[in-house]
Amino acid sequence: MAPKRQSSLQSQTKKPKLPAAPEKANSSASLGLPKGEKEQQEAIEHIDEVQNEIDRLNEQASEEILKVEQKYNKLRQPFFQKRSELIAKIPNFWVTTFVNHPQVSALLGEEDEEALHYLTRVEVTEFEDIKSGYRIDFYFDENPYFENKVLSKEFHLNESGDPSSKSTEIKWKSGKDLTKRSSQTQNKASRKRQHEEPESFFTWFTDHSDAGADELGEVIKDDIWPNPLQYYLVPDMDDEEGEGEEDDDDDEEEEGLEDIDEEGDEDEGEEDEDDDEGEEGEVK
Repeated sequence: MAPKRQSSLQSQTKKPKLPAAPEKANSSASLGLPKGEKEQQEAIEHIDEVQNEIDRLNEQASEEILKVEQKYNKLRQPFFQKRSELIAKIPNFWVTTFVNHPQVSALLGEEDEEALHYLTRVEVTEFEDIKSGYRIDFYFDENPYFENKVLSKEFHLNESGDPSSKSTEIKWKSGKDLTKRSSQTQNKASRKRQHEEPESFFTWFTDHSDAGADELGEVIKDDIWPNPLQYYLVPDMDDEEGEGEEDDDDDEEEEGLEDIDEEGDEDEGEEDEDDDEGEEGEVK
């Protein structure tokens, strides 16, 4: 699994402010303190000074890391483009990837999964100033659910540090709005969801309540997008369960044959004993 980077929309952790150090003019007041308390107060002041230096270096490191990330983000683009071209040759690549991902799969209803069979390409674009946000684009073939060819959702962080998001309005075809299901249905076809249908995956495009903690967006950007192939290649659980059942059946059959063989050996042993007793009677 690709290493996760810290979300670009998460707020920076701020160091708690310590009470201002007493002015030197008033420091004479501490002369009357017991020696232990005076040393403790001086240690706290020195720790705060050292911590300020650490914080300064952390800020400098963040700026340097950002420059490196921006550089390599540009270098990755041709490879992302080439990968997308290759993925387009594999039918149902993205719906399989999403269904195989444990967190995304939990958000997919049966009809969502059917709609995602028309998904041909996914693109994640981080803005030039990475800290300011990113966009996720979903490209669809002609489908019976909505008119859009592309659905997008963007995440932004303004200058004051407040996160926000906006997305494409989905133009649903008549009677096909998956976000307005009249009732929940049981998904019998899916191996991964043996419970009531979750809220539609597509409601994510209209949910802007907490842009700074959008779990699905972060999962797609930081976990799936760096290496979707690892989820596409996840072994089919139904096949694994089937193989397991077959192995159990084979084991039971082998045990049954062993029991029959043991019973046969016991019968043969009893017959041999009867033959020996008969021969002894004839000799007498």
